[in-house]
Amino acid sequence: MAGAVARLTVKSGTIIAQRSSVGVAATRSIRFSSGTGQSTGGFAKNHKSRRLWQIAGGGAVSLAALAAFIKLRSSDNLVNAVSLKRRMRDDCELENVKLTARERRFIKFASVEFDDQLYMTPQDFLDSVVEQEPRPRLKRRQLSNDEVEKYKENTPALKKGSTRLFRNLRDKGIISYTEYLFLLSILTKPKSGFRIAFNMFDTDGNQRVDKDEFLVIISILAGAFKDIQNVDPKTQQILSRLVSFDDQGQVVKPMVANPKRGLNYVNDGEGLQRRHVVATTLQLHFFGKRGTGVINFDNFYRFMDNLQTEVLELEFHEFSKGNSVISELDFAKILLRYTYLATDEYDVFLERLLERVKDEKGITFHDFRDFCHFLNNLDDFTIAMRMYTLADRAISKDEFSRAVKICTGYNLSPHLIDTVFAIFDADGDGLLSYKEFIAIMKDRLHRGFKSVAKSEGWDAFKYCVRTEMKTMMKSAN
Repeated sequence: MAGAVARLTVKSGTIIAQRSSVGVAATRSIRFSSGTGQSTGGFAKNHKSRRLWQIAGGGAVSLAALAAFIKLRSSDNLVNAVSLKRRMRDDCELENVKLTARERRFIKFASVEFDDQLYMTPQDFLDSVVEQEPRPRLKRRQLSNDEVEKYKENTPALKKGSTRLFRNLRDKGIISYTEYLFLLSILTKPKSGFRIAFNMFDTDGNQRVDKDEFLVIISILAGAFKDIQNVDPKTQQILSRLVSFDDQGQVVKPMVANPKRGLNYVNDGEGLQRRHVVATTLQLHFFGKRGTGVINFDNFYRFMDNLQTEVLELEFHEFSKGNSVISELDFAKILLRYTYLATDEYDVFLERLLERVKDEKGITFHDFRDFCHFLNNLDDFTIAMRMYTLADRAISKDEFSRAVKICTGYNLSPHLIDTVFAIFDADGDGLLSYKEFIAIMKDRLHRGFKSVAKSEGWDAFKYCVRTEMKTMMKSAN
């Protein structure tokens, strides 16, 4: 029991109640299937036992094969166990420092280091926005100069960008912490906000963004990052591995001419600090190998739209398993996976949906994408609702559809709207309490970061205890 409490204590400070097709949501979904979850598990177990028995009954060669199989599985389990132990130790260390939710998440998923700086790979970034936990690893990979140089050959030019850019690059690239913040902001931008974002980068107003302008805005993101000098030494040490001296000093500290090619010096008031000039994946993609390219608005728009689509495709295909549609239940799971709902509250939404959806048509990717684009316009929808219903009354399906059309220009399909109301219409009167709907959807939109304050301290500890006890009871049964 002491060990379980220790594990729960480690979790309590960093828990973000994201739902995925594995883990908590997967265990819940057993009883929402056709009712054969338990018998299927028994069949699978007996099938495996018979298969191993057949192998063992085949003689000495088969016994050797069985031993090799067991050894292989044991090795996999050992790797996963070591990875989990290391991750728990890292989480425990992070508990003693003052970090934001985004800082913690970047550290958790960043799988590579270069010049004592932490970086995400493109695959790490995708995992960080759709998964609760990073992939098992024994330790971070230390990159060499040669490896970083090779990334220049792997990164496509901006004109060759696509909705598979990050998936194609996988681990052949690096993303800094400040670029991670930039990419996260893109995911929640409505298309009407793409122009504003571009104009922020275009500091001289010539309708083109060059590398220097890009780095200025990126370094401003680092400036929004807490003042490294005003934190305790342990926190300072960790933060210094997130934001390079380049990012910390570019806006407010004078840059010194490079005395050597490939090195950069920043005057930090305490002497010159040497840093390698690292061409990250985004810089290579935007500005080319030489860093002399420029971005116009059409390029910028296309990149932002491609990134949003890529992440949505990843989430959709996780549930569709190669099919053209996902079930209404899976759609609800995707919407609720980043929300901070207690287990019983989460189950209520899913049970309500199952009771009301009699004719399962499925949700297409087109409908799913349109709804997610609507969520990116949630602030406009909130304003429209306040103007329309001064008494904060519930709204009908027709009113909901009209408000979405006005705010986004999208016509949501009637079946999608029926599904949304089946999930969020608490009393089944055909009206939606949009205040509760907006509060939950804001968690979804910001992927749990907005509600992180609720996921710390005693409430999070109690949540962990309830979840752990339910899991232990299910395992015992």
